Amino acid sequence: MPALLIAKDGRIAAVNGAARGAMGDDLLGRLYLMAFRQPAMADCIEAALRKDVAAVTRYVRQVGAAEQIFRVTVTPVPSGAMCAFEDVSAQEEVGQLRRDFVANVSHELRTPLTALMGFIETLQGAARDDAAARDRFLAVMGREAGRMNRLVGDLLSLSRVEAQERVRPTQSIDISQLLVRVICDLRPVQLAARVKVELSNAPNIMVRADADQMVQVLTNLIENAIKYGGSDKVVHVVLRREQRDPVLRSSAVQIDVIDQGEGIDAIHLPRLTERFYRVDAHRSREKGGTGLGLAIVKHIINRHRGRLMIASEKGVGSTFSIVLPDDAVTVG
Repeated sequence: MPALLIAKDGRIAAVNGAARGAMGDDLLGRLYLMAFRQPAMADCIEAALRKDVAAVTRYVRQVGAAEQIFRVTVTPVPSGAMCAFEDVSAQEEVGQLRRDFVANVSHELRTPLTALMGFIETLQGAARDDAAARDRFLAVMGREAGRMNRLVGDLLSLSRVEAQERVRPTQSIDISQLLVRVICDLRPVQLAARVKVELSNAPNIMVRADADQMVQVLTNLIENAIKYGGSDKVVHVVLRREQRDPVLRSSAVQIDVIDQGEGIDAIHLPRLTERFYRVDAHRSREKGGTGLGLAIVKHIINRHRGRLMIASEKGVGSTFSIVLPDDAVTVG
């Protein structure tokens, strides 16, 4: 743990190796007011030096584009003040993620709830006897209620997946048959979007995986390709063995879902699996998206010790690929 001693004259008198590694080698001999230019930190040190009062404060240090956050315990000692620095950056990040998550969920629920409340109030008042308006409002209310139901369902699904992420699946499934089943189940979506899904190169491969979760992964990826791939286009699904995956450093099975849509700007690709992140929020909501689908996919693939890859080019289309390591694969 980084620690340093500040003498009665306000200069840093001693620094341990951890403090030098975390904050630099030039601390020794400097005035604390010059080394730690944050009022809360300075006040705590001043109280320890002049009033023999111990305190705990927060010190934030900029490291490149990121912040390193310390909980600092300042304790009076006969020769001055001892400062012990505990790095709490990870805890702070988790707390911020939790706050962001709650804010995002609240925002996603507020819009349909506000719409429902407005329509209910209208139906109870001015539109009480207007049959045409009542039917129109009820249709919209049904869509908004469905949107909330999908969001709650995805939140529960995400929670279950995160709880199971450390447990490796033990079930053995035929991934090619699973692909055929998912594509057949999505037939109504294909017809509505005027999109054809073609499965090619599908050998019989037995994969150690959770069947329900893999259905969820494949349904999400293929349905997204259908919805965003453009009408009268083809979505290609390819299943193949890889002799050696460069990241997993072993043989693997790979599934590619390739659409011919508008493509995604490269700036968005690293953030696509973040919760509630959308390239086009309005379009996503129009198509029934909750902003959680790819986050769920990522956690499921993590549980299977695989990886998710996303490649896209504007005006050409996108390819979403999942890869499973060879210790989860056997040939049937």
